Amino acid sequence: MKISVDWLNTYLSNPAGADEIESLLTDQGLPIDGRDQAAGAAGDCVLDVEVTSNRSDCLSHVGLAREVAAGSGRAVATPDCQCQAGQNGGATVESLTAVENQNANLCPLYTARVIQGVKVGPSPGWLVARLEAVGLRPINNVVDITNFVLLELGQPLHAFDMAKLDGGRIVVRAATKGETIEAIDGSVHKLDPATLVIADAKRPVAIAGVMGGMGSRVTEQTTDVLLESAVFDPLSVRRTSRALKLASDSSYRFERGVDPVGVDAASRRAAKLICELAGGRLADGVIRVGSDEPMPDKVQMRIDRCNGLLGLSLAPGRVVDLLEKLGFKPQLDGDKARVTCTVPTYRLDVSREVDLIEEVARLHGFDAVPVNQKIHIIARPTQARVAAGQKAGGVLTAHGYHEAITFSFVSPKHGQPFVPQGHEPLEVEDERRKAEPMLRPSVLPSLLACRKSNQDMGNRGVRLFEFADTWSCQGGKIIEHSRLAMICDAGDRQQALRDVRGTIEELVHRLMGQTDVTFVPVDAPSYTHAAQIEAGGQHLGVMGLLSPDRQDLFNLQTPVVAAELDLPTLLRNYPPQPTVRALARFPAIERDLSIVVQDEVTWDGVQQQVLACEPALLEDVQFLGVYRGKPIPAGHKSVSFRMLYRDPAATLRHEQVDPQVAAIVERLNIHLGAQLRG
Repeated sequence: MKISVDWLNTYLSNPAGADEIESLLTDQGLPIDGRDQAAGAAGDCVLDVEVTSNRSDCLSHVGLAREVAAGSGRAVATPDCQCQAGQNGGATVESLTAVENQNANLCPLYTARVIQGVKVGPSPGWLVARLEAVGLRPINNVVDITNFVLLELGQPLHAFDMAKLDGGRIVVRAATKGETIEAIDGSVHKLDPATLVIADAKRPVAIAGVMGGMGSRVTEQTTDVLLESAVFDPLSVRRTSRALKLASDSSYRFERGVDPVGVDAASRRAAKLICELAGGRLADGVIRVGSDEPMPDKVQMRIDRCNGLLGLSLAPGRVVDLLEKLGFKPQLDGDKARVTCTVPTYRLDVSREVDLIEEVARLHGFDAVPVNQKIHIIARPTQARVAAGQKAGGVLTAHGYHEAITFSFVSPKHGQPFVPQGHEPLEVEDERRKAEPMLRPSVLPSLLACRKSNQDMGNRGVRLFEFADTWSCQGGKIIEHSRLAMICDAGDRQQALRDVRGTIEELVHRLMGQTDVTFVPVDAPSYTHAAQIEAGGQHLGVMGLLSPDRQDLFNLQTPVVAAELDLPTLLRNYPPQPTVRALARFPAIERDLSIVVQDEVTWDGVQQQVLACEPALLEDVQFLGVYRGKPIPAGHKSVSFRMLYRDPAATLRHEQVDPQVAAIVERLNIHLGAQLRG
């Protein structure tokens, strides 16, 4: 931000020299990048002030004058923004024009004033000198005034030639696909629906917040002017400016935010100057479309917190004095323990207690803040969530998995098939993400793309996992989830499914303390054989064999078993409360059974029937394997499992176990049609 020292001094009660201004601004966090002699102005000096992106209030001469005044004890004389209207034969602005705002999200506020009968010509010497001092080329008195007010108050303005507005009105809308506009710098731009434009009844006449159009610019033939002063969404302006490779002093300020209360003041200031320098008549009233002027926010600050954070011992009166100089209107409470500040609307960067503490430090002087020679560190245990993540990673790596870290963006081709039912994909409009604009709705597309890269490199037996977030939209709201996703090569599908199931069971046991993990068969998109995972009455996620169409989507040659778990649920109760019991004093008896059942009978069904017998001495049931082939009939399979029996009070005898085994075999036959395999 280039400022003229002479210009800045017009707003101070007492002039300040360039050296003093440079010292004050540097000490208050606004260092000077350069210093030059002002062009065409003897004795004037131009300072190039480095303004951080959060201090949009300092992108003007008045804003920097406030900083100099706060640091030096001077007073600030704000410019006269009172304009005389109603001198146009009773004409009102509503009778001359209209404004329609079709996109209040990207343009929260739009105001318009009309000045008639202007005589456009060269600007007076003082105005030319002001603009040339900071490197701007004078154009004509009307345009020069809008540039002057921008540099004076920090509010961008734009003047339209009313005769060149089709229908004599303004429409704030999104551009239609294929529309073009020639900017006032002569460049031609093709627009898209993501671009907000200021249009007349037929065509765009300006790119909102960035630059006006050539077709509606003010020239020497202009007699009636529509003066725009507005607020535009910073992200929208930044996106448009980058996409069109078009920047301006206006876009620079809109990207950082403007004072919503200063919109009308800047409009009145410009209207007053136009009437004075171009001989115009201001129509009565102003068209204001959008939000009302906001009430200033109130932020509280604890005096002891301020002193504790800065390492100072400032008295409450000193704190109040510093904040008063910065325009925060501080009020001490009864016991002087805290101060309540009214934040000026131009201070968009102040919203928290720590922001006020920073303001105190800036004005008191960073050099006065003591520097400790030693740093005292309090050792604290690792946060439970962090420790849980480390534990989960340890379990997975112990099972042969490698952690992947992938991008959050995927292509619509890969992401769309994984969007949850009833949801919509979430995409960004960014030139740099043309090929992959979609935020992933699932972690699996990212891992499967990683698996494809491993396949191309000739790697086999790949096992990958990743902790990551996913996004989608439902009912207009963005839905974000944290997930743990796993994929495992499945050369042997049954073995891979069992391996993944075992890994998940251990994860649940280590992180949740649950040993009772159930896998309920379910129809799930993206899988051919899937199971819903539940533990402790909570739904954890889904695992299964990836469907052939999803496998073909990534050109994978090897089948894949995948799982996706809800991470917060998995980590919520970490660390689990351990339970212990005495070691068994007496030996156990093992009984292995192989039963022949139909193919559709699941292991879970077999296990449930075994447990339904409620055998008094049964300690555990373990799945051993499945066999298909001769001599097993077609459509059937042999399921083998092991039962562990133990008596905690005495040595168990076989004759005690035999009746319980026989009861189980009989129940399996009755309910599942199972036959004991010889």
